[in-house]
Order: sequence, then structure tokens, then C-alpha cells
Amino acid sequence: MKLNILIGGKAGQGINKVSEIVSKILVAEGYFTFNYRDYPSLIRGGHNFNVLCVSDKRVGSIESKFDIIVAMDENTIKIHKNQLKKSGVIITYKSFEKDELGRNINLALAGALAKIFGVSKKILITNIKKEFDNKDSLAAAEKGYASRESKFTLKKLNNKISIMTGSKGVSQGAINSNIDLYLAYPMTPATGVMNLLASDQTKNKLMMFQSENEIAVVNQALGASFAGAKTMIGTSGGGYDLMTEGLSLQGMSEIPLVVYLCSRPGPATGIPTYTSQADLDIALRGGHGEFSRVVIAPGDPIESIEKTNEAFYLSEKFGCLSIVLSDKHLAESEFSSDRKPNKTIPVKINRKIPGKDVIKASSYECDKFGNTTEDADIAEVNANKRIEKYKQIQKESNKFEMIKIHGKKNSKNLIIGWGSTKTAILDAIEGEDFKFLQVLYMKPLSNKIKDEIQKAKKVILIEQNLTGQLGRLIREKTGIKIEHRILKYDGRPFYFDELRDKLKGVVGR
Repeated sequence: MKLNILIGGKAGQGINKVSEIVSKILVAEGYFTFNYRDYPSLIRGGHNFNVLCVSDKRVGSIESKFDIIVAMDENTIKIHKNQLKKSGVIITYKSFEKDELGRNINLALAGALAKIFGVSKKILITNIKKEFDNKDSLAAAEKGYASRESKFTLKKLNNKISIMTGSKGVSQGAINSNIDLYLAYPMTPATGVMNLLASDQTKNKLMMFQSENEIAVVNQALGASFAGAKTMIGTSGGGYDLMTEGLSLQGMSEIPLVVYLCSRPGPATGIPTYTSQADLDIALRGGHGEFSRVVIAPGDPIESIEKTNEAFYLSEKFGCLSIVLSDKHLAESEFSSDRKPNKTIPVKINRKIPGKDVIKASSYECDKFGNTTEDADIAEVNANKRIEKYKQIQKESNKFEMIKIHGKKNSKNLIIGWGSTKTAILDAIEGEDFKFLQVLYMKPLSNKIKDEIQKAKKVILIEQNLTGQLGRLIREKTGIKIEHRILKYDGRPFYFDELRDKLKGVVGR
């Protein structure tokens, strides 16, 4: 069973609240949900919509056609009516205009949607009371509920499911690693982590500090980390560009630093509230000079918890730069899961701390005493040491899941993808003859990738960028060019049904 519901209207009309209420109810009943948010960079007006996918199995993407459209304005019907399935239902704000519900129309629509799903009135009212325990809100929900007949009968399932965004996953991973300080300057879509870590600083024994700009962020972070604080910074797009000189300082000083890079479409401002995987190249190479780093790209919120923890561990153990690479789709979409994260890896500070020892850190090349030098022999020795450390990082990274294999394990049709494309790929290949190799560590890159490619008959690269950046990285490391590519770069995520059709087209069926 899989149903797709579009909820649309203007910014400020409470669209998110409709999907949030219904999703919480359905998850409590044992159903999996996935909630995608589509919105322009406007505070009020425009056309916003959420797509809520509901299933009795794990789900992590949406379909191109909808079973239900919930319209909070006329524009939603106009834009999306051609995407409604023949048996589909439209729930419109017009049904409640005469009731003068005002800003509570969204709760009436949530009530109507709950009735269509066959949810009991008692469960609906209990959930509304948790957030809106007032007469008008409850009346609106009841009117909505009474306005419809049940279309689906969803029996209660025994699944124990939680809802989480990618932002929440990264935040929890940082907290599990005993982060001391998070620094950032607000920039969509990275701001979610900043807000989450700021919301409960005392309880989690950390500090969130908003700097005046991204240049200040990275330099303050290196100063704090030098003093012994487990430190993470976060940004997107142009903010990361501003940080890259500081990242190069990390490479020379070898002060541990974790960076959360949450991608959006560029160049420049681009389309700032949409999604992209076009920043893999700058994650791998941002910063002048040559030095070791780690780049990890989780594919769902649970992996975001685990991989952020691993990023902290590796950064502290090797005094390296660790980048957690995500994007708007993973950061802001709401995923449901019945999987628990792996056991937290303890993150220990393995270095000398000023105040306890005499420590020097500089942007200049230094001798073994920390004194600035321009000696050619010392420069060569130090450069070799910085790159040699990469071999140690690679050996340590092999303890973790650098890749994952999904789907039909003996299939000769191999899909390669990374990051937020994971869940759409999983939905697209369900019951089909495909093996999916998910790359989690972009640097260091697993040696097992070449073995999997050589065993396959057809290899298909799936990415959300124009040039196939992971494919280029794999070719650089293995010498193998992946011929079949499915690339999307319009800022929107993959629909699972469209992706399935394209995959079948590649394999000829």
C-alpha cells in the first residue's frame, strides 16, 4: 500500500501543520511516512506544497501522480490537477469558507484528510489537543472530519516508527559525539542544524554561536578547537566558499574540525530553497594546497546520526578536516524509520591542549619545534607527512560502512548513487532486478567499488548534478568510465516512479 497526498497553498497558511498532524497520526498507527517540502524563498505568498507519502513499508520518496490533493487556495488546483490520479480526491478550502474558520482552515483540512484515511475522531482530537487545545481549533478539526466519508481503511500496524529530518540526524550525531561548540552564520538549508543545536544548549552541554559571517565562523572554530573544544561548523553554497581559506589553514595547522556542508543549487545564489548534489567537487577539493580530509555523505537521517559521529571521531583521531555532506532534500524532508542507529563511537581528544602543554599552531610551514621555516627539505618532509596521514585515515575508515549494498545482491544491473538519492533509488528498485551500491565515504573512497563494477553487466550512475561528479571521482580512482547516467539538476528530487521507468529503459525492459 502506498498513497501520495499533495497539500498546497501560500506560505503562511499552515501547510506544514496539515502534513505534520496527519503524519504523526499515521506513524502512531504503525505506518511509514515521507514528507517532502517544496517552497520558494518567500516569507508570505507564492506557491508552497508538501507531498506526504504513506505506506505500510519503508518509504523515502514521492510519486509523480497523487491520490489526494489538499488545496488551500485555487492556485494549487490549477497547478497540480493534471497530476491527480483518475481515482483521486481533491479536498478544497472552499468547503469551509462559509464556516468562517479563518486561520483554522488548515486544521479543518487535516480533519477531512484524517476521515478519508479512516482514522477515528478520538485519535484526531487527541492529536489536535496536544498542540491547539482551544475551542476554535478543535471545532475546525471536527467540521473537517464531518465533511468527508472514509475512503481508505488503514488497520493499525505493530511497527514502532519515529520521524526525523536529516538536520535532526546531524544534530543528534554531534550531540552523541559530545560536541562543545557549533558555529554558523544562517544560510538555507544548513540553518536547521544551527536552530536545533541552539534550542537546548544547557541540556546538551554545548554552545551554539552565530558569528558575523562565514569567514569569522571558520577562524573562530579553529581557535576554539585549538583550545580543546570539540567543534563543528555549518554552511551552504557561498558560505562554504568563504570558508575555504580557513579550511586550508586547518590543513597546515592540523587542528581538528568538522564541517556540515548542506548543498543547494548554484552557481551563486541559484535557487536557494531547493536541492542539489553539485557541491561534491568543492567538498573534496575546497582550500588551496594539498592536505588530507574526510568527506562523508549520509543518505537518510539515521545514517546522518552515525556518519556525523564518525566524522568527529576521525577528525579528533587524526587532526584532520571532516566534512559531512548533505543537501536540502535530506536536511528538510521528514523521514520515518523503524531502524535504530548504531552504537555511538566515543570521541576522545587525542592531542595536546594549550595550558597543559606548550603548543604552537601556524599557517606557515614549521620545523619540529613549531618555528616558522622556509627550508626546502623540511617543507618536503612535512608535505609527505600530511599526505601519508591519508593512508592512516583510509585504514581506520575501513572499520566503518564506507559503502552499502542494497537490492538484489546477485543482480548484474548495478546502480551507483550517494546521499539523498538513496531512498528514491530504494523505492524505485523494490521488486526489480537491480543491485544498488550506495557510496557513503567519498574520501577516502572504498576499493570495493571497482570490484562491484567489474562484476556487473550494466552500471548506472544516479546523481542530482549536471556532470556526474561521483562518476568522475570513480573514474579518477579506478580508471573506469560509467557509460549509463541518470542525472537530475532542476532542484527537485527524483520521483520514484519516473526513476523506475528510466532504469527499465536503460536495461531494455
